[in-house]
Amino acid sequence: MTFYPQERIALFIDGSNLYAAARALGFDIDYKRLLEVFAEKGHLVRAFYYTALIEDQEYSPIRPLVDWLDYNGYTMVTKPTKEFTDAAGRRKIKGNMDIELAIDVMEMAEHLDHAIVFSGDGDFRRLVDAVQRRGLRVTVVSTVRSQPPMVADELRRQADNFIELDDLRAQIARDPNTRHDHGSPGDDEYGDADEVETA
Repeated sequence: MTFYPQERIALFIDGSNLYAAARALGFDIDYKRLLEVFAEKGHLVRAFYYTALIEDQEYSPIRPLVDWLDYNGYTMVTKPTKEFTDAAGRRKIKGNMDIELAIDVMEMAEHLDHAIVFSGDGDFRRLVDAVQRRGLRVTVVSTVRSQPPMVADELRRQADNFIELDDLRAQIARDPNTRHDHGSPGDDEYGDADEVETA
């Protein structure tokens, strides 16, 4: 990992993608510790967290996490999920945050030296290429140790650095013996990364 103390850095966290990667590796993330780890690596300008919210639910299990992050140093970017019926007649919920994340990286590029993208989504390869040509260094955080790997090969190749999420486990994993008071989602607080199938 190459970080320089004087560089301006920002985190761009694809919430459902990071959650799925950590879950595939068998641990929960302590978001307070995650922020501390990266704040020590340079001048942390902003930490964005992207997630879609199911609006019409009486209680959204991710709401406590969203509120906690909002009060504890993260810039929350949320939007309501969209419900649709697929060709087989199944109700599905879609909540993809790729465009929001991409726009923020592009808009922040001139104010940063280094962007850290927490996602393995291959769709971000083109974004990484675009901001690199504007002088930004990009680190991707995801995992190749899950089955199947959670990071797209083309994204990993495009990035300046790749951080294996499993290598951060000792620094950012939530202690399973503690309460959920550090903004770490409990089990089943997310569905699939972008789509959730409903009955």
